[in-house]
Amino acid sequence: MIDNLVFQIILSDTMDYIKALEKIEMIIKSNEDVLINVVNFLYENFENYSWVGIYIVDGSDLILGPWMGPNATEHTKIAIGAGVCGAAAKSGITEIVDDVKKDNRYLACFLSTKSEIVVPIKKDKKIIGEIDIDSDKIASFNSNDKFFLEKVADMLSEHI
Repeated sequence: MIDNLVFQIILSDTMDYIKALEKIEMIIKSNEDVLINVVNFLYENFENYSWVGIYIVDGSDLILGPWMGPNATEHTKIAIGAGVCGAAAKSGITEIVDDVKKDNRYLACFLSTKSEIVVPIKKDKKIIGEIDIDSDKIASFNSNDKFFLEKVADMLSEHI
């Protein structure tokens, strides 16, 4: 499941992305509460990930599935096309917002959130869900996070 492209990732000071992918692969192979366990793993192992959730596509909406963070979000249902999450679901392209205060699409969830990444989960080229991660730090997400989380999204596509 993990291919040679993974080795292009530059290792983080706080977490080895390759080892993280291997651990996520083990979680997925266990086939027990896969979405919840992957969300928990991401939240607990990446210090910049201050809120992690998975939204599932239901018709023309995104419905919040498992999440982990200090507080629940009020955005449990988001129309596809609305906000950063809805934009990623509509386009099928990963969205990275370095400063949520400068992006008028951002649907405010928490005062502490400074940046966000939203990664679509695709199955047979169709958007079926997405990984949404907030950070309390400006410009917290980079190309390594994008590449890593896109791999995670590919791995999760069979579990939605």
